This record gives sequence, C-alpha cells and structure tokens, in this order.
Amino acid sequence: MSTMAIPIPSRQLYIDGEWREPLQRKRLPIINPTTEEIIGDFPAATAEDVELAVDAARRAFSRNKGRDWASTSGAYRAKYLRAIAAKVIERKSELAKLEALDCGKPLDEAAWDMDDVAGCFEYYAGLAEVLDTKQKAPLSLPMETFKGHVLKEPLGVIALITPWNYPLLMATWKVAPALAAGCTAILKPSELASVTCLELADICKEVGLPAGVLNIVTGLGAEAGAPLAAHPHVDKIAFTGSSLTGSKIMASAAQMVKPVSLELGGKSPIVVFEDVDLDKAAEWTLFGCFWTNGQICSATSRLLVHESIAAEFLEKLVNWTRNIKISDPLEEGCRLGPVVSEGQYEKIKKFIQTAKSEGATVLCGGNRPQHLEKGYFIQPTIITGVDTSMQIWREEVFGPVLCVKTFSNEDEAIELANDTHYGLGAAVISNDLERCERVTKAFRAGIVWVNCSQPCFCQAPWGGIKRSGFGRELGEWGLENYLSVKQVTQYNSDEPWGWYQAPANPKL
Repeated sequence: MSTMAIPIPSRQLYIDGEWREPLQRKRLPIINPTTEEIIGDFPAATAEDVELAVDAARRAFSRNKGRDWASTSGAYRAKYLRAIAAKVIERKSELAKLEALDCGKPLDEAAWDMDDVAGCFEYYAGLAEVLDTKQKAPLSLPMETFKGHVLKEPLGVIALITPWNYPLLMATWKVAPALAAGCTAILKPSELASVTCLELADICKEVGLPAGVLNIVTGLGAEAGAPLAAHPHVDKIAFTGSSLTGSKIMASAAQMVKPVSLELGGKSPIVVFEDVDLDKAAEWTLFGCFWTNGQICSATSRLLVHESIAAEFLEKLVNWTRNIKISDPLEEGCRLGPVVSEGQYEKIKKFIQTAKSEGATVLCGGNRPQHLEKGYFIQPTIITGVDTSMQIWREEVFGPVLCVKTFSNEDEAIELANDTHYGLGAAVISNDLERCERVTKAFRAGIVWVNCSQPCFCQAPWGGIKRSGFGRELGEWGLENYLSVKQVTQYNSDEPWGWYQAPANPKL
C-alpha cells in the first residue's frame, strides 16, 4: 500500500529574499526515480543569476555596516535558526515525502533526515549563542605592557555546493553553521535533487530571514555551480560531492587563493573479527552499505571478514539481504528504494559487470528486482572473490554494492583496510575492546565506528583524509569553517615605547 504522493510545488530561484525567475527562463525536469516519470520542474540558473545571488549575499553581509547580519549578536541569528528548525518540524511529513519522491530514499529515512535537519539548525543556534560569550578570549602574553585577545568574525560570502544523496540534510550541514557564524551564503544544490532545498527557501521567506542572507540557486553544475565556485566575490567554497569535482573546485579556487573545505568520496572498510555475534554484525554490515540505497560517501562498502567465520558470516549476510524490503519508497516498511537517476543506475550496473569480468563472484543480487518493472532499482549486491587490483575494490560505486575479502590476522586486516586512496570512514566489529582500540588508532580515516556503522550526530566532527578531502563539518569544528580569527594586541602602558632616541627639543 503506497502512501499518496503529493504534488511538487513549482518554485523559482530564491535571490535577495525574493522568488526570481531565471534570466534565461530555463527549467529542468524533476524525474521520480521510482516511476521514471517527470513529476515537475525546477529553475535552471546560469551565470547571470549567480551574479545576482552573489551580489545579494555581498550586500546582505555589509548592509548597515554589518549590523543587519554579520556583526549582530549570535543570539539574534540563533532566533532565525530556531524558527527555521520549528518550520521544518511543522512541515516534516510533506518535506519527507518530497525528498522520497525526488531522490528515491525510503520514506522512513527521509523522515529521519528531517528530524536531523531541524536538530542541526537547533544545534547551531546554540553554538551561535555561545559564540557571543567566547569573543575577546584573552591571550596570555609574555610582556606585561601588552594585552591581547582574539575575535572570531564571519569569513564573508560563502558558496555552498551540495549533493543529492541527502539533499536537505547535506545543505543544512553547511547552511546552519555558515549562518550561525554570521556569513551570508549562496546554496547550489545538486541538479538531481533540488526540491527540498527550494522548500527551505520558502521557509526562510516565511520566517523573515533578512534579504540576501541565504540565496538558493538551482541548476546544472556547469552552468550554475562552476560560475559560483569561480566568482571573485565569494570568500570561501564548501563542497560535498565527488572527488573529481572537488579537485576541479579546488583548482578554480586556487586562482584567487580562496579557501575551500571538501567532503568527497570514500571506499570505507568494515572489519569483522571472529569473536562477534554474527547476526548483529550482519545487520550493521548491511546497514553500513545499503542504507540510503547505498548512496553514501562514507558507506563501509569493503567488508573484511576473518577467514575462520567467513563462510558462516556470508551465509547470514545473504539471508539478511534477501529479507530487505525493496519497493516504492513511499510504501510502508520500504528499506531500499531506487537509486537517484538513470545515469547512476547504468553506472552501478557497469561496476557489477566489470567485477564479474575481472573474475569476482556475485554472491547475491546484482540485477533489478523481478517484481519491479519500472524505476532505477538495483538489488542489494554482495560480491566475493575480490582481489585488491580489481576496480570494485578500488573505486567508489555509490550504490548498494558490498565487496568482500577475508583476512587471517589483525595486521593483515589493518593493511587491507588502509589499502585505498580514500580516508573518510572505517568500522571495526569485535567483542575485544582493546583490539577495537588498537584498530581504531591504526585506521587512516577521519571517522571510525566501533561495533556499528554510519551513525551520525551533529555534535561530532565529520570529514576525511587523503582523497576524501579535508576540513571538518558538524560539531564546533563545523562552525570554525566559517569563522576568521582576528588577533587584537594593545599597548597597555603610560610609558613611551622608547626604541628610538627622542629628538632634542628645538630651541625656542
């Protein structure tokens, strides 16, 4: 029984607190990945619209000498963030349905996302208030004649470029701290899923967020994202997406020595030792790779399992996998929906095909589910007989595909776990907590999960090393991303400095 789909609101770009039609009047189709049908359209910005949005953000930042936003108290900005959080909760069921229709994630997950969106705005409202108390933090200096303190000030106008796997949540991870810090921003969501970000614009309008503080421009990466990333009046770029695009953004920012923070791809390991409860470990292993339809940058998509339990553990995994409900995301109890687009669908199928041709074995899944004729559905897939030279071991699939390798001892497990260009997440599952601690320290990654995979809290830092990018989002670290540190040193004595000899008084 499928929940009623709801109509997609028709929106324009959100610039300077107003809805604006794109200057070239272009719109792009919204395709429901479950039915493959066009269910609406959204505005496609081009360079001239980006120009207007950056200009609006620049004006909002400096308007009234910054007294409208940038240099207000954190408490003042917090009121708006809390108002946005309240509206998200008020509209939760509608927003969750729009998210599920737009990107294909199960409705239960989309609803969970909306709780997290509201929680993240609330959390950064709290940090904005705390920011007030931390200003003018004194420095301890070695000379009594000087005193010093530190001011934390907003960096300026920020370009926020976000992905389609958690459309509203990933936008919020950037919007909430940027606004809390006193920055103004231009958000460019992914062209594959922009619906809920345009609803965020509607919420900002409704709560009366000052004009130009947040501008939302939708459109293609090449037509809207690229001119935004290269704009000389943007002070920083925060990007979440593929490593390839991340590297292009960094190169473009380098021309103007512009700071970037990048949250990119991953090929994260999950290491399962021989002393575990197999069912518990099986569920976490599947959740770590098949949640969000497998489209998650931190997916623990490389399973390393101890050889002594491998056969039994894989049998468990297959049984659990066959039990996952694959359906229309709006259907009650759905746990795996379609992937986001036809392009992604074809890409994932090609990965599975290549793995087979390189000699790996598809243990289960690998095809489209038989009961679903339409939609970009791929069965959750487990691939064994994997060699470290294979594409499936090295490259990010971004779909519900788990590859498996066995190990014989802890050292080998660690070596295999770290055998990747990426370094976002890593998980270890074992009842021996001392071993967990050793492995945690040995992992080369920004995030480690012990006896679980993928839980994410807005209080904890998020980000990676190596080709997974740099910088941290969430927690207090997420706020620092948008703050500039200003040193203030004051001479504090009635005595003259006395470095140069004073000139003799001229004769009267």
